Amino acid sequence: MFVATPATDAAEDRPAPPDTVTVVRRLRSHLLVAVIALALAVYLVQGLWQQPYHHVIAGNVGDQAFFEWVLAYGVHLLRDGGDPFFATVMNAPNGVNLAANTSITAYAILFAPLTILAGPQVTFATVLTLNMAGSAFAWYLFFDRWVTRNRLAAAVAGLFCGFAPGFVAHANAHLNWTAGWVAPVVLWWLFKLREPGRWLRNGAVLGVLLGVSFTVAAEGLFFTALAGGVFLVVWSLSRATRAEARAALPTVLKGLGVTALVAGALLAYPLHMHFSGPQTFAGTGFNQRHYAEDLAAYFSFSDRTIAARAGLGANYAANPTEQTSFFGLPLMLLVIASFVLLWRRADPGRRATLRALAVVGGVFLVLSLGPRLHLFGTETPIPLPYALLAHLPLFDSALPLRFALVLVGVFGTILAFTADRLLDRDEVPHPAHAPFAAAFAFALVPLFPLPLLWSERAPEPKFIADGTWQRYVPEGGTLSALPFAINVAADGQRWQAYTMARGGRQFRIPDGYFLGPDVGGADEKGRIGAPARRTDWLFLRAALYGYVPVVDNWDRAQARADFQYWGVDAVFLPDEITGPDGMLYRSAVEKSATELLGPPERVDDVLVWRIRPGVDPIDR
Repeated sequence: MFVATPATDAAEDRPAPPDTVTVVRRLRSHLLVAVIALALAVYLVQGLWQQPYHHVIAGNVGDQAFFEWVLAYGVHLLRDGGDPFFATVMNAPNGVNLAANTSITAYAILFAPLTILAGPQVTFATVLTLNMAGSAFAWYLFFDRWVTRNRLAAAVAGLFCGFAPGFVAHANAHLNWTAGWVAPVVLWWLFKLREPGRWLRNGAVLGVLLGVSFTVAAEGLFFTALAGGVFLVVWSLSRATRAEARAALPTVLKGLGVTALVAGALLAYPLHMHFSGPQTFAGTGFNQRHYAEDLAAYFSFSDRTIAARAGLGANYAANPTEQTSFFGLPLMLLVIASFVLLWRRADPGRRATLRALAVVGGVFLVLSLGPRLHLFGTETPIPLPYALLAHLPLFDSALPLRFALVLVGVFGTILAFTADRLLDRDEVPHPAHAPFAAAFAFALVPLFPLPLLWSERAPEPKFIADGTWQRYVPEGGTLSALPFAINVAADGQRWQAYTMARGGRQFRIPDGYFLGPDVGGADEKGRIGAPARRTDWLFLRAALYGYVPVVDNWDRAQARADFQYWGVDAVFLPDEITGPDGMLYRSAVEKSATELLGPPERVDDVLVWRIRPGVDPIDR
């Protein structure tokens, strides 16, 4: 059936086999859309592909380092074993709960051969590219199957969904959120649950998809499940579709039962780790009031569009990666006008679908605004419904503004419906057709994406690449670059990632960029990275601001305690350090380390300070 109209006979889900010519034309259309989607994705990520080992997504080096680390950890799991959802090699001595982080476990395992062959840098660029292209292609197939018989309409809507401003913004290093294919694939099999006689197969497939999707984009899966549930409830309660929904209910419930069993079996351990495993936490390390969508952002243009290049951009997001709506005024007007036109010309079945879409869009728009209304960059005192949800499980771990991404699918469906009308040769010409066709171009062309910004990052030191580090760290020992790894100085995490990707003996690192508890224990609030110790801050302050402290014996005593806590065997300083906006103050770090630890050794292309737990470096 189509979601656009009610089905009166289940046989409509099994149309007569198409002839050979039709099949060939369909495959050609699919191939053409796939090629266009892939070409756009490569164009978008071209900066990384030019030099994947030296270029990094500008302004988000921490997230790229984290995902490269996760991809390398997949190789470590396959070669050396371990827990896919808890890592002990980072954040020594406590470890990291990967189930509570965006650990993309399925990708890490699936792409492990590529990571071994070419390194996590290339795997990162590959996954990012395929995510963007695959999302557009998956939406195209979804629209072609469930929304419109016109493949051009499906292609326009699919490419819009795959490269909408919100998902282009998340292409700034978010491998989880760029997996936009999760929504159309999960919804596809959710709709298929109504097929009589196939509830066992369809339910099992949906269960597997949920299990895999959870390890790739858990937050996106939550949004998809919530949106799909709201849509089906509203659609089923409509007068025109109530009988069809009632007839399909037993089959759907049986399929959902199978889905629950399969997904429950696959996710039992990951969910246990997520909610009650070691190093879990409540909420996130981000302020939900800050990461809320500004109402004006819906009518503005993001900075990676040709509209922004023409000077029409606006800065209403928490950061460039979180420009989750930014549809622009022309598209918002087009969607509203299209909805009115479709509603006026719709039969009862189509109106049921439009009503459900409107409810989903309205609910998620309001949720995206967060606990209080933001308007034109200012938080107002006006409370919103999210304030009542912010402390509930799952909602407490979500960033409100990301709910706006659901509207990409809603708008894409409305665009598919509208384009289907405009391109229908059997449709009686309407005076509004020409203006609407022009409006499509006027609304979509300004949203055409610009390539992602990139910058240079510090090259991997020979000390790591050649394995020289093994002379300074025993089996299972702890080694760290300076400053200690964190989101704004993540090189140390990258060096460990590249070592894991090569296999062989590994080292642990203190700290790292991840989400974890603020102090410790299951009831602690989330934070970014490990709770900072004094020695963390001493080196980070030197790297970020060039500040060289006056080191005294109290600092040395504190460093002694910190090194003993971490179990650090040695620290090293490369010739360059990557920061969030370029290179950091390496000379200030060297001076601070020398003041604290004494003169270093020059080894290959790094400075090394030998440390043993419980030994004052100054006394050696």
